[in-house]
Amino acid sequence: MQDNTIEIKSLDMDARGVGHIENEDGTPGKVVFVEGALPGERVSFETFKKKKNWEAARMTALHKESSMRVKPKCVHFDYCGGCSMQHLEPSAQVAIKQRVLEDNLWHLSKVKPANMMRPMYGPTWGYRYRARLSARWVAKKNTVLVGFHEKKSVFVADIQSCQILPPHVSDMLMPLRALIGSLSLYDKVPQIELAIGEDLTVLVMRNMEALKADDEAKLKAFADQYKIQWWLQPKGPDTAHPFYPLDKELHYLLPEFGVRMPFKPVDFTQVNHHINRSLVGKALRLLDVQKDDRVADLFCGLGNFTLPLATQAREVVGIEGSTSLTERALANAKVNGVSGKTTFMTRNLFEVTGDDLVALGKFDRMLIDPPRDGAMALSLALAELKRTNPALLPKRIVYVSCSPSTLARDAGVLVHLCGYRLNQAGVVNMFPHTSHVESMAVFDLDPDAKVSKLADGRDDESL
Repeated sequence: MQDNTIEIKSLDMDARGVGHIENEDGTPGKVVFVEGALPGERVSFETFKKKKNWEAARMTALHKESSMRVKPKCVHFDYCGGCSMQHLEPSAQVAIKQRVLEDNLWHLSKVKPANMMRPMYGPTWGYRYRARLSARWVAKKNTVLVGFHEKKSVFVADIQSCQILPPHVSDMLMPLRALIGSLSLYDKVPQIELAIGEDLTVLVMRNMEALKADDEAKLKAFADQYKIQWWLQPKGPDTAHPFYPLDKELHYLLPEFGVRMPFKPVDFTQVNHHINRSLVGKALRLLDVQKDDRVADLFCGLGNFTLPLATQAREVVGIEGSTSLTERALANAKVNGVSGKTTFMTRNLFEVTGDDLVALGKFDRMLIDPPRDGAMALSLALAELKRTNPALLPKRIVYVSCSPSTLARDAGVLVHLCGYRLNQAGVVNMFPHTSHVESMAVFDLDPDAKVSKLADGRDDESL
């Protein structure tokens, strides 16, 4: 019978312990991913998914405990899917995420940064200012549940508090459950979206049926009692609109740059305002913008980096794929008095080419902040410039990433095909207690670099 104990050597991207079943000769065999196990531990496990080369399992007994293990602060940690790392000491979480970044850079693209930056981290509890909470009427429990999904499940976790939400929101969860349960459309509210600004908390109710007069009165009373603003969303995100009260507006501040950023609760904004302030400041210091520089901010969104950049550069061009976003980014630039130094364009950056970059003109520096899919087309377009118009390449690129694997992939192109050096890289702990890895990398152009092959064998002639 197979021994069902295993030594855990590392953590994977989903915060599962990674070990190997030993072969008969004592050599490492099949990989096992064990939920709940930490590096340095010896555990018993129960397999629930088996493939030819790996198994997924859950820990059933702990025989040797890691010094990094701590008692989860949240009483719902074992079954709520909102967090995956509360059993791991916070500084160890950051160290493991840094290792994930290094491993991805090397194994996916054979790239090593000249320097690893000190990790960026902030408050580990009550940090989540954005969240999408699921809501569901559960007849068997005769109640409405509001929270995150259970681990690896479509069911909503039965939580009464949440340690990663700000305390005033956590305290609101049970009253919110009671409120929705009292509405005429109690079983037609699938989600509540949370957005918190500097002085306002907004709840966006996805209402699949129209509210009755009594429902409206209850929502208004709840808003008055808990000092929040209600928005309603009858269909897609574009239908979201303020309901009560109507005289308030969300915004966040970037005080280092004197920027006030209005936003809507359904907009993409960073979940962690404390880290976002530090992230923007760090990115701009690394970019080292000079007063005569022309700077590109790609995947600019509402202008989170564009507006601070405009306080330092001669001109900043923000590019985003949505016309509504670029229009609102321009409006935010006007609010902050920097519209004269900013230009916003709508372009599909997932299909950008070298010719498109030529048409945009010379940029001295470039900031890239893509979604999880990364910036492969842009990286390849820069590689085209290396072959055809090398004088147009920006001398420095700061790349902010929410996926270490796509950052590593794109870094391979920038280093091996474009002639950049990866001078610095490091993690940004935007999501404590989760396996999400945010990171930042600095690429400097080396005019004397000789482009070589990517890890998969392509070179610049194959573009």
